[in-house]
Amino acid sequence: MTLYIHELKRGKPALIIWTAVLSFMLGLCILIYPEMAAQIDEVSAIFSDMGSFSAAFGMDQLSFGEFGGYFGIECGNTLGIGGGLFAALLGISALAQEEGDRTAEFLLCHPVSRMYVFRQKLAAVLTRILIHNLLVAVLSLGAMAVIGESLGAKTLLLLFGSYTLMELEIACLTFALSAYLRKNSLAIGLALAMGLYFGNLLSNLVEELKFLKYLSPYAYTDPAYILNEGSLPWKYLLTGAVLSIIALTPAAIHYRRKDIL
Repeated sequence: MTLYIHELKRGKPALIIWTAVLSFMLGLCILIYPEMAAQIDEVSAIFSDMGSFSAAFGMDQLSFGEFGGYFGIECGNTLGIGGGLFAALLGISALAQEEGDRTAEFLLCHPVSRMYVFRQKLAAVLTRILIHNLLVAVLSLGAMAVIGESLGAKTLLLLFGSYTLMELEIACLTFALSAYLRKNSLAIGLALAMGLYFGNLLSNLVEELKFLKYLSPYAYTDPAYILNEGSLPWKYLLTGAVLSIIALTPAAIHYRRKDIL
């Protein structure tokens, strides 16, 4: 638990900054909804003429005239991109940071196994993501209360839950990748997160690329599906869980045997 607590303390500044920035952006997005709703006819006309762009973001299946549709599209993209990048940065730096900062030898000279280090660091990363999403959800609820809008407890749980699960998968994938790196490479983590994001967009546009939905965690944050079906796309969630396990298992084996510089 000592390493776990240490990791939480070390990541506290980044957690505060990312949570504050994302909450501010999301809160601003929610607060301008009344103004957007007053001009809904013009806004709907604009989006109806965007063709494939509308389909890529699910705007052809949701109405901006309803708060749920507006939140799912506008606020959902903010949550998806911002949360995905935060999770990627946490995961990619978790293990590689020790070698990059030349602190790995000091850490591993203590009477702890490498698997202990692997598990404690992974637990700390996942805990920070849970805390981050909980705070963002609470602050978002406050913004909704200010404008007098609500989505209902079940819908809110599904929407925020889907983005939390998406971030957890990205964190697991980048954490696994971090085990193979010898220095902190934030660019790789960011590239992976954005690649998964655009892969999901392409799957919405091109029929032949539908299989990408099974590879991208953004597939189960589809607001149109969640709001219309009242549930999460469990087939994509199951695939995501399997991919996370497949990524973490060989990463743990490699880290246990890795020649730490």
